[in-house]
Amino acid sequence: MSETPAAHQRVLDAAARKGVTLEIVTFPESTHTAADAAAALGVELGQIVKSVVFVAPDDADALVPFVALTSGTNRVDVGRLAAVVGESGMRRASAREAHALTGFPIGGIPPIGHIRPIRVVMDPDLGRYQVVWAAAGTPTSVFAVPPGTLRSLANATVAPIAEQASVGVMDPDAQGAAGPALPSAGASTAGATTGA
Repeated sequence: MSETPAAHQRVLDAAARKGVTLEIVTFPESTHTAADAAAALGVELGQIVKSVVFVAPDDADALVPFVALTSGTNRVDVGRLAAVVGESGMRRASAREAHALTGFPIGGIPPIGHIRPIRVVMDPDLGRYQVVWAAAGTPTSVFAVPPGTLRSLANATVAPIAEQASVGVMDPDAQGAAGPALPSAGASTAGATTGA
């Protein structure tokens, strides 16, 4: 039996601390967008959780991170997110900043298990689904979870932070698109609680 990758273990441990057991599914190839992940899983685009990192300067000009969890059909409205968290000067984090602040690479940033406490805000549109799929720490891994469980795991505030994205247009929030190329949709579901 192979050893669990450190990134996966951080996600599993974060869930376990809340009494939730996740099953991580890993695949040989990464998908680059939420649409690719949805197609590979055989699920609706809206069921893909995008974890997008934003930053705002604090009084000492250090960067304060925030993670926005959005449905795969949506994109983050930075103004709305800034209003929800009460921060000015908010912007999307660069790939390097996102990795440094969460401990995970772009394309694999999960909603939980970050290397430091990060405030998480969740798109209410994720609640339309029984199960959603989120990145599990690497660009080739995902886990399934009910939206209510995801909210609890991430200690997320649910607030309208997204605007509908145009179908077929390159998604600017692809940074947090969950998911590997999956051969089938019959993979695992997570725990008994709800998520996303």
